[in-house]
Amino acid sequence: MSRGRIVLWLSLTLRSARSICRARFMEGQPQGPPDPAAMENGTEHRGEEFPPEAQETTVTEGAAKIVFPSANEVFYNPVQEFNRDLTCAVITEFARIQLGAKGIQIKVPGEKDLQKVVVDLSEQEEDKAEVKEGAPGDQPGTAAVGDICEEGLRVLEGLAASGLRSIRFAREVPGLRSVVANDASARAVDLMRRNVQLNDVAHLVQPSQADARMLMYQHQKASERFDVIDLDPYGSPAPFLDAAVQAVSEGGLLCVTCTDMAVLAGNSGETCYSKYGAMALKSRACHEMALRIVLHSLDLRANCYQRFVVPLLSISADFYVRVFVRVFTGQAKVKASASKQALVFQCVGCGAFHLQRLGKASGAAGGRVKFSAACGPPVAPECEHCGQRHQLGGPMWAEPLHDLDFVGQVLEAVSANPGRFHTAERIRGVLSVITEELPDVPLYYTLDQLSSTIHCSTPSLLQLRSALLHAGFRVSLSHACKNAVKTDAPSSALWDIMRCWEKQCPVKRERLSETSPAFRILSVEPRLQANFTIRDDANPSSRQRGLKRFQANPEANWGPRPRARPGGKAAGEEAMEERRRLLQNKRKEPPEDPAQRAARLKTFPCKRFKEVRCPLTHTEAHMGSLPSNRAGPGRAGRTRAR
Repeated sequence: MSRGRIVLWLSLTLRSARSICRARFMEGQPQGPPDPAAMENGTEHRGEEFPPEAQETTVTEGAAKIVFPSANEVFYNPVQEFNRDLTCAVITEFARIQLGAKGIQIKVPGEKDLQKVVVDLSEQEEDKAEVKEGAPGDQPGTAAVGDICEEGLRVLEGLAASGLRSIRFAREVPGLRSVVANDASARAVDLMRRNVQLNDVAHLVQPSQADARMLMYQHQKASERFDVIDLDPYGSPAPFLDAAVQAVSEGGLLCVTCTDMAVLAGNSGETCYSKYGAMALKSRACHEMALRIVLHSLDLRANCYQRFVVPLLSISADFYVRVFVRVFTGQAKVKASASKQALVFQCVGCGAFHLQRLGKASGAAGGRVKFSAACGPPVAPECEHCGQRHQLGGPMWAEPLHDLDFVGQVLEAVSANPGRFHTAERIRGVLSVITEELPDVPLYYTLDQLSSTIHCSTPSLLQLRSALLHAGFRVSLSHACKNAVKTDAPSSALWDIMRCWEKQCPVKRERLSETSPAFRILSVEPRLQANFTIRDDANPSSRQRGLKRFQANPEANWGPRPRARPGGKAAGEEAMEERRRLLQNKRKEPPEDPAQRAARLKTFPCKRFKEVRCPLTHTEAHMGSLPSNRAGPGRAGRTRAR
């Protein structure tokens, strides 16, 4: 018997035996309705071998404790702890501003009486204002953590999953009236209810099972809107943005996370356009461009309803971007939205970029503002530095990414209470870099980009920053990239500085192609004489203090987790690693037709696919398809292809 027939016979025999064993095993199991305790935990067990209590897993983060039904169903990503900590800090300061205007002071555990009441009272109201002496908790104008504040914020978490974020809001953020933790999955809502009871926040957190979009569409009335809406989906938040900008209150806070960075970073520009209404470009500044594309998409959707957004804080961290914006209503302000957006012309050779505003705002008679179409383009068909073509990206948000006053307020609160958050050190470092960024300079260059373009050695960060400062330009870092050079210097001045650096570290010109960007850039003499003497102000304060600005991955597989499956079970680390290995560089390649694959393989000079005459069937065949009958008489007479 040939080897193939033996393998087929064994496989059929084992399959039949497996079916018989499974049937006998199921006969011995009890039949009937599932155990209620098991259903509450989200799993259905049979018998007494695996009680749910023995399978439960508890995760503690901040002041919240979350119980999962089993270790195999834990969908918890420690990478997002920084995201949740930062969100709690931002909402706390937002509540301080909103309630301070109403004369209510919030109390944060561990905070040393910062006394940051933001009140805007007239002279008559100041005369009528009275402050009663007594204990801090007895004061009528005080909001504490865990208490219901009738004048407080109404919070919605549209995609709550286990409810960890909502529970942390209830246990760590003061000045809340209610928190709606919503999810479309009944299994997730059941788990939420249990965790809400476990953390004693049932008076604040309201679990909800609904489609997040429909829930927000049902709260479009001004009296029913939410003061804070948090959206942290798996992938793109694009399907939820239209409903979110309508369901947030006047001046309310909208917190949005985007984890589809492959799309936002330029790998699929057409997909980015379909989701966000903008073309993303592949560039070294792709992370900041991703932030600006998200802000453009939010503002564009808000404009449809005579609303506009004002960014408070925009963060690029790990594998996602996170934006915090306030939403306002005003027809006159909406007219200025076109002048806040810009297209990006980027050279494919040297990476130089130029911005083209979509609209133009200019002053008119009577103090009015006149809006008109912008004039352009700002570049010639070919790059002025290297002669290469330009790519067109955007539109994107061209205004500041942050409200530096608000960022400073959050930074001060986190620094004054370092024990409040586990990632407080990283929050301090990132926010410190943000306060040092140039707010009016979109995008940036990188050190390795500039040096690799002309094939020279890389100057140090302090040397390049000093050269720009000596030339009279401003320069800063970017929290989105540790090698970023954000400057208001034109690209011509930047390349002049790099030409001066190349003279100190010469490049072998004979190895450069005459059509390469390096040859064309270096063939022009610099008009600006750079001074690389290091200045004291070239070293940013956050770098001098040694803050944790750009955190390295603390452990393996530090990144996104796989999407939750319908069964609710999460994949283990070994399964995730094996899946990554199998799918490496294969997701972009379409499946190959078997006939095309065979035809392609026949073109290779391999004896496996050379035609021979089969001694058993007396037909033409390929060596790879011959039967392997080692004991047969035809083996001795088989022709060997050379």
